[in-house]
Amino acid sequence: GGTVIGSARCQDFRTREGRLRAARNLVKRGITNLCVIGGDGSLTGADTFRAEWGGLLAELLKTGGITAEEAQRSSHLNIVGMVGSIDNDFCGTDMTIGTDSALHRIMEIVDAITTTAQSHQRTFVLEVMGRHCGYLALITALASGADWVFIPESPPEDDWEEHLCRRLTE
Repeated sequence: GGTVIGSARCQDFRTREGRLRAARNLVKRGITNLCVIGGDGSLTGADTFRAEWGGLLAELLKTGGITAEEAQRSSHLNIVGMVGSIDNDFCGTDMTIGTDSALHRIMEIVDAITTTAQSHQRTFVLEVMGRHCGYLALITALASGADWVFIPESPPEDDWEEHLCRRLTE
């Protein structure tokens, strides 16, 4: 959702002023329950928002941004956090939200590229997302029968380019 609605990596929410505006919007709309689905940034932001909630309400009340009745009705904010990360790097879960759909899209692309590579007798290199986690790359390599895979958890040796070129000509 955040990417589609334009709130992903929202810089405003990183400031107290931005969180104050968000708190006012929630209070004015009578929203006291949030379900935050995201990665480290989203969940850290939600935890900060939760910790500041009482102070944000007090400041809004003091400056006239909300009424005493609204502050009372919104005195408690319930937040549920769910890990949504294509990296699949959260301990205690089999698969995080987003991983399966990311793998599905990657395999669609691999299927399309494979046909082209075979018809032109070419080697193709595919890069997938994953930041510091090689899960998507590793599972894609296994599922597609890739000859070579690079993952952050096991960086390549210094002469990997020569080794790869040698393997391609064998």
